[in-house]
Amino acid sequence: MFNLKHILIATCWLLLSLTTPLAGFSQDSLINTDDIEFSSGEEQTTSDDTLLTDVGDLEFSDGQDTSAQDTTTTTVAAAPSDADGEDTSMWGIFIKGLIGGFIAFLMPCIFPMVPLTVSFFTKKSGSTAQAVQQAFLYGLFIIVIYVALGMLITIAFGADALNVLSTNGIFNFLFFLLLVVFAASFLGAFEITLPSSFVNKIDAKSDKGGLIGLFFMSASLAVVSFSCTGPIIGTLLVDAATKGDRLGPAIGMLGFSIALAIPFVLFAMFPSLLKSMPKSGGWLNSVKVVLGFLELALALKFLSNVDLAYNWQFLDREVFLALWIVIFGLMGLYLIGKIKFSHDSDLKFMSVPRTILAIIVFSFVMYMVPGMWGAPLKSISAFLPPIGTQDFDISAGGGGGHAAPAGAADASSRKYYSHFHPRTTLKGMDPYYDYDEALAAAKAQNKPLMVDFTGWNCVNCRKMEATVWSDPSVKAMINEKFILVELYVDDSALELPESEHYTSKITGKKVTKVSKKNSELQIERFNSNSQPLYAILDNNGELLVPTSGADYDIASYKAFLQSGLDKYNAK
Repeated sequence: MFNLKHILIATCWLLLSLTTPLAGFSQDSLINTDDIEFSSGEEQTTSDDTLLTDVGDLEFSDGQDTSAQDTTTTTVAAAPSDADGEDTSMWGIFIKGLIGGFIAFLMPCIFPMVPLTVSFFTKKSGSTAQAVQQAFLYGLFIIVIYVALGMLITIAFGADALNVLSTNGIFNFLFFLLLVVFAASFLGAFEITLPSSFVNKIDAKSDKGGLIGLFFMSASLAVVSFSCTGPIIGTLLVDAATKGDRLGPAIGMLGFSIALAIPFVLFAMFPSLLKSMPKSGGWLNSVKVVLGFLELALALKFLSNVDLAYNWQFLDREVFLALWIVIFGLMGLYLIGKIKFSHDSDLKFMSVPRTILAIIVFSFVMYMVPGMWGAPLKSISAFLPPIGTQDFDISAGGGGGHAAPAGAADASSRKYYSHFHPRTTLKGMDPYYDYDEALAAAKAQNKPLMVDFTGWNCVNCRKMEATVWSDPSVKAMINEKFILVELYVDDSALELPESEHYTSKITGKKVTKVSKKNSELQIERFNSNSQPLYAILDNNGELLVPTSGADYDIASYKAFLQSGLDKYNAK
């Protein structure tokens, strides 16, 4: 049952979702995925009757849920795509577009234009029916224009290039800079506008009658309001592009344009509703400023992705939290009128919605404060850098990093231990970080091997660790019954020893990084590039039970672990 904490956190996440990907629909890693085709899907199945022979048939899912038919072969078959997972991802993009469109409607560049536009239809038309028809066509042309913009993004970059955008560290850094620019624009530093000559030409053509005139009226709305809608559109397109879906940008713009067009059509059908519309005023600018704070806070997620993948270690968890606390604290002070920008009007009194929003924002700030001392903050843990990056963790005795469980045998001598373990996400775990070394340990200790394909930037991985692996019974089961190996697929800093370099059978390129080796292992053995992926193997490296993706039901996940144990003991 939901309590007040859950309601407050859910409301803050609703604010955050206005300008970021929906949880579960985000790309989870910064992997070089050249020559690999992606598709979104929540479920993945594999069969033992088809061996991986053609990497061109490889399909990828978002790591939400995967399964495989029971097999004892060492190579697992290629998996067909799952249409339901793709539909879910598309619906997520569409809903984000709708939210963005309704927010854009409240921008000061659009909201005041509604009465003027509707009055134009009603006065120019001979009847109410004709006015409604013109308004409907006006809305339809708005949809056509924005969907065409989304299609142009895919045509210009191509579906394969969109996958590169979602997984490339350089582009993630550019996305960070882009969102900072958008935030500065919303905060009033400058306006993002199109060339005035272009705007004037579009506006002049809108005076023509008939369908051409209505089309250019819709185009005029798009170009004139660009200073307000540009950052929203840009954020939505970045979001959609990083999903890797071919139609993602078009679907996002479809949702955006529908939400933007509905009010114009609705008010043309029922002009009397105009009287109930709030009057334009300083509150419209407040909407922009609040979005500016959100854009600034959410830009840090893209920077964090790059920081973790390249092991820069300057945007650790407490630094990230400190920045968020300050940003949302300033947002709260802005909402209560304690700070204002040059283009703001004086706040003479607090409205009820503004007061409620300020309470939610300050409550969110207070919720984050204990995280500076290592509190797990499970409600937002998937968004934060791993807790292992925290310098001061009071639950770990005042220091950062994580000690291995009692009785762990000289874990520090394991391969790549010093690189990964001090920053691992979950305290109290005792993983290996090299597959061959872990398999040898499983043989020596006569335990099944649990392989966790994960990543620094895997949102679903962080959520699994915070909500499932942190459960005492699950943690004890993994530590005591399995040999755990965590294989990071998105670390860009750790190089393989030169003697271990090899040429990829999949891409034909030289593999020089540990993360690329792990990624190739996942693709070649399990035909998947989604994280997290959990595989339980016997001492010969053979798959015991169907693999699992993110499963947030503790009982279900324990059943998965137990099924692997039962099969191992039976063999």
